[in-house]
Amino acid sequence: MNWAQLYESLGQQLKDGVDLPWWQDAFVGIYKAFFEEDRWQFYLDGVLTTLWITALALILGIVLGVVVAVIRTTHDQQRLGRHNPVLSVLNAICKIYVTIIRGTPMMVQLLIMGFIIFKSSREYTLVGTLTLGINSGAYVAEIVRGGLMSVDIGQTEAGRSLGLNYLDTMRFIVIPQAFKNILPALGNEFITLFKDTALISAIGGKELVYAAKSIGSKTYDVMYPYLGIAIIYLLMVMLFTWLLGILERRLRQSDRR
Repeated sequence: MNWAQLYESLGQQLKDGVDLPWWQDAFVGIYKAFFEEDRWQFYLDGVLTTLWITALALILGIVLGVVVAVIRTTHDQQRLGRHNPVLSVLNAICKIYVTIIRGTPMMVQLLIMGFIIFKSSREYTLVGTLTLGINSGAYVAEIVRGGLMSVDIGQTEAGRSLGLNYLDTMRFIVIPQAFKNILPALGNEFITLFKDTALISAIGGKELVYAAKSIGSKTYDVMYPYLGIAIIYLLMVMLFTWLLGILERRLRQSDRR
């Protein structure tokens, strides 16, 4: 007897009112949630979509974060008595952006973006990705700003003494050194984003949690779909953590050379 036949036999017993042992009842629930009608494909599609959302949101967050960090660092490193009014305005806008994003819950931001700002849009997954990217940008900005401030000011002065302007000094000297310092933190931000993608199901975004909800609505049993995606999230986070550990060890080795 194969697995499908066993499932049909046990399922028929449940319909007949037979009280099955816990392990047979669990087998029926797991088979129904993952293997009946090839439902495992829903989870696979959910994982792939979740990874795409995470990658796109992280790219947007890095772009926003670098721009905000460079503006704030440039403003803070101005010489005494020399203040650029345009830079001061941009710095104030960046500080407001970081304060608002870091001071409000991600769920509230998603609800505002999904049901107020983009209430006429039906691209819920895209709206969720945009919101995650904007949220990540505020945290990446602080990560990058900390990395830029960690580079000795003498590096900037050396670049200026070689005839490089401020932007070229940041581009060729400061940012490459800062990037190595902040790479582990950016990896952790990727893991955080990966887990936060679960929140976009609140506005109708289609990812891993959406897949579990859809299957639960068909089987009338959400326990095994939810437990299943919890295990998937855990395994993926453990994989990313392991890869980050390898990256950090290689960075430490390169620093010793």
